[in-house]
Amino acid sequence: MVWISRMCYRKYGNFVDNLRLYVRGGSGGMGLPRLGGQGGKGGDVWVVAQKEMTLKRVKDKYPQKRFIAGVGTNSSVRALRGQKGEDQEVLAPPGITVTNDDGKVLGELNTEGDRVLVARGGQGGSYHSEFLPSKGQTRQIRLDLKLIADLGLVGFPNAGKSSLLTALSHAKPQIASYAFTTLRPEIGKVMYEDHKQISVADLPGLIEGAHMNRGMGHQFLKHVERTRQLLFVVDVCGFQLASKTPFRSAFEAVQLLIKLELYKEDLPCKPAVLVVNKMDLPDAEDKLTELQEQLLNPHEFSHLLPDDMVPKNNMVFRHVVPISAATGFGIAHLKTCIRQSLDKDASMATESLHCDRLQALRGHTVKHKCSNYTVGS
Repeated sequence: MVWISRMCYRKYGNFVDNLRLYVRGGSGGMGLPRLGGQGGKGGDVWVVAQKEMTLKRVKDKYPQKRFIAGVGTNSSVRALRGQKGEDQEVLAPPGITVTNDDGKVLGELNTEGDRVLVARGGQGGSYHSEFLPSKGQTRQIRLDLKLIADLGLVGFPNAGKSSLLTALSHAKPQIASYAFTTLRPEIGKVMYEDHKQISVADLPGLIEGAHMNRGMGHQFLKHVERTRQLLFVVDVCGFQLASKTPFRSAFEAVQLLIKLELYKEDLPCKPAVLVVNKMDLPDAEDKLTELQEQLLNPHEFSHLLPDDMVPKNNMVFRHVVPISAATGFGIAHLKTCIRQSLDKDASMATESLHCDRLQALRGHTVKHKCSNYTVGS
């Protein structure tokens, strides 16, 4: 049974989805030549996943964004082997990819307690280094959230995404009648009666050619990639970005949004729901009927778009839901469809994991039997 939202919402102000940090391992300690003593190794810097942490908290707590591990102690008469310097831990939320400035992936934090070594401490002074210590590793690293929300609202400017987020979760994003309203992701949460929470991200408005880095371009499109599912939002009456740009019908808007595949080819394969907004406008029912017919046979209407704007692959929407974010029409049904779609994916993922584990167990059993047979022969 699918429950309807209780209208519970939590907003994340000044949302942070990536951070650049300076990290440095501790220097090693001095060796003691006359007694052959070895200095302590410098401390390491680790990024560690902690469930309640957010990148915004990291940024607020460490405004300098510098993490330096402890220095190893020098060798002495009382302690010929110096102690290791204290490690430095950078706490970060699960779901983080850690890279260096060149984009090389250093590791991923998928579950609480996962650790990634980002800067090694220097070696302590010893006989092999003439008792001189080495400095710790120094680098700039980036922490990027892999997943920012369950659902990403995708649409051209003024499609009504901000109004929809308000209707779904009672958020208060900036809403206006000009084109570019949303300048950064707004994250809201919808709670259902069984306490299930679904996060929804209102992503900055696209313009034609975003895949070519126009407008906010790739900075925006990476947010699309980091949501579980997409919620396409189109104006049933179409839109015109500016007086010098062509008017686009609702069908044309859908096809242009699918062209996100030019940024990453597997994006059109991401589960999606199509929301047809502004059903309170005149002639909306006729335009909805026309759009539904076009979606059933998109190839027959591809001539409406320039050749370079026709998607290579058509997207099959799990649901097409007409709504009016202004009046509330269709919002309850949309919440039901959203829950059904996400639950379906969760069920499929659980079943896939169960099959993989069963297959691994069967493989282990067969291998064990073969081993017994060999010993017995």
